[in-house]
Amino acid sequence: MMTNTQRGLAELLGTFWLVFGGCGSAVLAAGFPGLGIGFVGVSLAFGLTVLTMAYSIGHISGCHLNPAVTVGLWAGGRFPAKDIPLYVIAQVVGATVAAYLLYFIASGAPGFTLPPNGLAVNGLDALSPGHYSMAAGLVIEVVLTFFFLLVIMGSTDTRAPAGFAPIAIGLALTLIHLISIPVTNTSVNPARSTGPALVVGGLALQQLWWFWLAPIVGGLLGGFVYKTLGADASVKPPIEGEAI
Repeated sequence: MMTNTQRGLAELLGTFWLVFGGCGSAVLAAGFPGLGIGFVGVSLAFGLTVLTMAYSIGHISGCHLNPAVTVGLWAGGRFPAKDIPLYVIAQVVGATVAAYLLYFIASGAPGFTLPPNGLAVNGLDALSPGHYSMAAGLVIEVVLTFFFLLVIMGSTDTRAPAGFAPIAIGLALTLIHLISIPVTNTSVNPARSTGPALVVGGLALQQLWWFWLAPIVGGLLGGFVYKTLGADASVKPPIEGEAI
């Protein structure tokens, strides 16, 4: 049985890796002249961070890395409410440390400036990469987080093929980014949104609360719907450490 310290530290390190790897690919590698990984590369980078961490710390903390996932798993009967604060705090701390370290590294480039949409912050309206409306951005965040929870809960169900959940979840996050980077720069994760917004400030910080509200609504809906959809009285759902 893992201690709270072990699980909290695992969530902190895992969320650090998600933000540093995912946002780092967007900031440092996406537009690098001649070698840039582009839109598809950034999407894949986010998926790879979750896939690698799921195999690394899934057996320690369940590898949530995302407050919306933690709350969604609670709604789906897979996670105890008493542990939500520990996980959310660890996730936000990990994301924030990653964002500040990424800023330090990025600022080492000649002529570096931090624009209002810097560090891959999430945004709506004027801060949206494609200048999508607030309504469009909020709807896509709810819908994509909803389906992300369905994939997570379905692939980690005790009746699903064992050992393949991290692959399904990593690919799902890649697909989510392929869909929504132009709309909101893709959050589906309040911790991922918080770290860069705290560093950049301004409009990104003003809009941050939307990137807590929409993903958590989607996560709650996803957890509740899968609990109803996949209910089987003969199967006891896993609790700690068994669900990503």
